[in-house]
Amino acid sequence: MSTSRTDAAVQARHRATQEMLERLQTALTAAARGHTPVTVAALARTARVSRTFLYQNQQARALIEQTTRANRPHPAVSNSGSRTQPAWRERALNAEEALAQTQREILTQRTRIAELLGKIRDLEHDLPEGSLQRIVTENTSLKQQVRQLTQDDQRLQERLASARQNNRFLDKRVADLEAQLAPYLITSPPSP
Repeated sequence: MSTSRTDAAVQARHRATQEMLERLQTALTAAARGHTPVTVAALARTARVSRTFLYQNQQARALIEQTTRANRPHPAVSNSGSRTQPAWRERALNAEEALAQTQREILTQRTRIAELLGKIRDLEHDLPEGSLQRIVTENTSLKQQVRQLTQDDQRLQERLASARQNNRFLDKRVADLEAQLAPYLITSPPSP
């Protein structure tokens, strides 16, 4: 029974690998038609496979090598600039994408800042003259009260800890004294 499960798992893995290889072949064909550079990252995205698969699977590596060898220009005809162009082109595309994303983020941040500044202005217009100074003064006094209350709380916590320690000491002392008096407290029967 476990052999049939193992066989089924192996067959399923083999089918999945074949599907990934077919998607890779399709991506390589599209790259060759479009004369786009063949990079592992671009192939992985286009073929919807992991980069690890492209590096570790021997058939995938062979397909990539075969396609790049077939699309490589003849050494007598090629010039040194054509080899560096795909790398620069990919870098330029990545830079353009990053720039567009950054511009969208900046626009979003500017919109948010404008909204918040508008809210601040609305709040300032609603305040009567002189109330801003009063609010600042009240805020300062409240901060001082918070500091004072924090200090008082800390002092009270220290006193409570000391009182608990004294209480434990006194409880222990009382217990020791009771232990010393225990032999003397034996009650004798009352005389008639």
